[in-house]
This record gives sequence, C-alpha cells and structure tokens, in this order.
Amino acid sequence: MDSYDTPGSTPRHSASSRLKDYFIGATPLQKRLESVRKQTSFIPTPPRRKIPQCSQLQEDNDPQKVAFLLHKQWTLYSLTPLYKFSYTNLKEYSRLLSAFIAAEKQKGLAVEVGEDFNIKVTFSTLLGMKGTQRDSEAFLVQILSRSQLPSENRELKVLWTGWFCCIFGDSLLETVSEDFTCVPLFLANGAETNTAIVGTWFQKTFDCYFSPLAINAFNLSWMAAMWTACKMDQYMAATEFLWHFKIHLSATRLVRVSTSVASAHTDGKIKILCHKYLIGVLAYLTELAIFQID
Repeated sequence: MDSYDTPGSTPRHSASSRLKDYFIGATPLQKRLESVRKQTSFIPTPPRRKIPQCSQLQEDNDPQKVAFLLHKQWTLYSLTPLYKFSYTNLKEYSRLLSAFIAAEKQKGLAVEVGEDFNIKVTFSTLLGMKGTQRDSEAFLVQILSRSQLPSENRELKVLWTGWFCCIFGDSLLETVSEDFTCVPLFLANGAETNTAIVGTWFQKTFDCYFSPLAINAFNLSWMAAMWTACKMDQYMAATEFLWHFKIHLSATRLVRVSTSVASAHTDGKIKILCHKYLIGVLAYLTELAIFQID
C-alpha cells in the first residue's frame, strides 16, 4: 500500500501558520462562494468521463522530465490565474525567486538547509503537458542546493519541486482576459516551509491565491471508476480502497483509492504511476481545481 507520510523534515509551527495565510483563497468572491456551498447539500454530478490515454501534444514532451514526475507524492493546490506572467521571463523569475529565498533565509524563514549549502531556483517548461493547444504551457519550478565543496565536487540536490498545469481548462480560459495565465492545478513535492515561501513569492508577484485541493469521497469514487479498468502495458497494481473504520458502518467515508494508474488520498495527496494515462489524470484534477476556483 502507498504511504502518505509527510516530508522527511518536520515543518515548524510558523510554516503551518504561513501556509494557512497564503494557501487559502480569502478573496471576497471566494468567501461568498464558500458561504453558498455550505448552505446547499447539492453536489452536481459530473458529466460522463472517459480517461484519455494521452494527448497528441505529448509527442513534444521530455521523457526524462515526465519520468521525474511519476511515482512521487504530490500535494495538490488550486490556483487562481496569474497576472502578467510571461513564459519569456522564466530566467528572470528564477533569479528573482532565488533572491527572495535568500532574503527570507536571512530572517530564518526560508528553506530548511544547512549553512554550507547555496540555493538555486530553476523555472522550466514542460512541453506537451496539455490537453489542447489553448491550454497554457505547464512549467516546473525547482529549489536546488549546491554544497560549498571544491567546484569539481559540487553536486546539485533537489530540495523541492512544484509544477503548474492546465489540462482541458477551456471553462476557465474562456472567462479571463489575455493579461492572465491560467494554470489552475499546482502540485508540490517537498517540505511545507518551501511550499509556503514559493507561494508567498507567487502571490506577491502575480496577484494570485493558492488553496489546498482536497479530494472528497465522491471524487475518489470517480477516480476509482475511471482508473480501475485502464489497460496497462507493464506496471500493474492491485486496486485498493481505504476507509476510516468506525463502529457505525454507515458513518464511514472513502479516504483513499489506489490503482495501477494513480493513487489519491482525500487530503489532497496523489501519486501518478503511469505515463500512458498522465494527461487523463491531470485533466480530472484540473477540473476539480477549476471547480474550486469557480
């Protein structure tokens, strides 16, 4: 069974507080929407879905980058559109975020690394990681550390990874102007302190808001229905369902689904296991992220 443990280093209390501040969409519109949702018990039934094996656009992707994304536990977030984001400025964003992290580190608030490490941030595109030509290009952000050993012995270590994507996001793309870039699904792997610091920079730079993307039992059931029957070329895993068991069986709720395609937990954790169905998994997660924004 897949484990859903937290990252190796235990984040400080301040990190949890900052996550709450920066990853909960607290705009007036979102507050009104949340109020309406709490007043109704209606859950719209999603349309009939068939998980696509891949997109024709995937032919452009980098196999090494795709392989890096698989078999890792990702924490999901929903993200509002980015204002004035430009793919031509990725190198500049790398420099600015690196400087921001360095400044925060001086305050004792930034990434959790030893004094003998230097921090480097990289932005890079994930070509082909889209459902249609209209979707915004996916991109990857990584925090790397370089030890202060002699230059010939220096090695880069990945401390934190986050990636942004929009798969079949037409319903959101149609509602925003050209000044905004829509990448509603954000996935993070690494310490929460690092997620918080990166989120703070994005919020200040692009006037956006993150909110944790939990997956309720209803949507976990959809995932099980879509993924269980998928034909696999190589990797095979038993389909698993996990409940929080209680004395009253009627009170139980589904909390995790595990298949050969992916495994997902209701607290917003996911592992994507199969390249063949990567786009299909991301398409459904994008749908959930957009629904949370709307």
